[in-house]
Amino acid sequence: MSSDLKVLQVIPKLGYGGAETGCYDIAHYLTENNCKSFIVTSGGELLKFVDRKKVKIFRLPVQSKNPLLILINGFILIGIILVYNISLVHARSRAPAWSCLLATKITGRKFVTTFHGTYNFKSNIKKIYNSVMTRADLIIAGSNFIFSHIKKNYSKYLNEKKKLMVIFRGINVDYFDPTTKIEIDEKKLLKKWEIEKDKKIILLPGRLTSWKGQEVFIEAINLVNIELGYEAFYAVILGSDQGRDLYKKKLIRLSEQYRLSKQIRFIDHCKDMALAYKVSDIIVSASTEPEAFGRVAVEAQSMEKPIIASNIGGSNETIIDEKTGFLYEAGNAKSLSNKILKTLKMDETLLKSIGNEGRKNIVQKFNVEKMCFSTYSEYKRLLN
Repeated sequence: MSSDLKVLQVIPKLGYGGAETGCYDIAHYLTENNCKSFIVTSGGELLKFVDRKKVKIFRLPVQSKNPLLILINGFILIGIILVYNISLVHARSRAPAWSCLLATKITGRKFVTTFHGTYNFKSNIKKIYNSVMTRADLIIAGSNFIFSHIKKNYSKYLNEKKKLMVIFRGINVDYFDPTTKIEIDEKKLLKKWEIEKDKKIILLPGRLTSWKGQEVFIEAINLVNIELGYEAFYAVILGSDQGRDLYKKKLIRLSEQYRLSKQIRFIDHCKDMALAYKVSDIIVSASTEPEAFGRVAVEAQSMEKPIIASNIGGSNETIIDEKTGFLYEAGNAKSLSNKILKTLKMDETLLKSIGNEGRKNIVQKFNVEKMCFSTYSEYKRLLN
């Protein structure tokens, strides 16, 4: 069966997000197991790392929500499916999923979707648009939180012929491994960030958007400073504003208002996230809305760093509270500041224990090999 398995994954853009890296990982895992692997995408930074000898790439405007383009993409996918005798189509976003649904219905191929987020549905039309993710033969939820969300909001689209299951997202634990980083690179990064390692570093990674909780984080830092009476650490807010200039200006004004300009560093991007975790002492995930999975919490644990995350969404599943990290009340700056203070005051032996337990947790439950094997196994089961 495996040698005959030909999987076509369709994703709007192959960037560095969780859905995209998952697509990339599965594509290469399939080829290592003697399967044929294909990706349809509009482009993206991750494309340059795809092994073109093993994975065939098709460039189509599948990022578009234009109904006419969705229809055209659907007919082009039919051609690809028939020419390459594709066994199974896996869609990872809503707009391309509609194209995939059309193509698989006409060609009689199996259809798989992965629900990577909760997706807003302020109207019935939007909910119908979202429902395409539940119209597959196999629906994969990236966490128990997403599984519950689907059951609660899309139950009328589910039936006994469709399989809904959880396959936890995974990360590359060999890349997110503290032992692979060297001191000279750490010093270079700190110099680039204009930080002298005379104090601890608290890192908040994530694109600059209000629900990622940067405002809560800044307010919490101010409360910590008030409690301690001095600035005991540097804070790094790492992430691109992606064109949200006004939001970034708002954050800078807030840091100025609290007189934190010398303490906070705003860093647009970092090519080596594992290194960013390595040079930091505490990692924070301050999301005010539920993360479908929450890569920051998982990556931090894999790097043996104490993680403080809001108690909503995927973090509840990936963090063992008080053992591999700490959960605080989402959106509550006081609650976050208390957890930061607690972590700052911990002795190094206890922090090391938390780091060790964190890595064990991720290697056992959330590594990319486990995710790929589970997905591959479900592909085979579906076709059999």
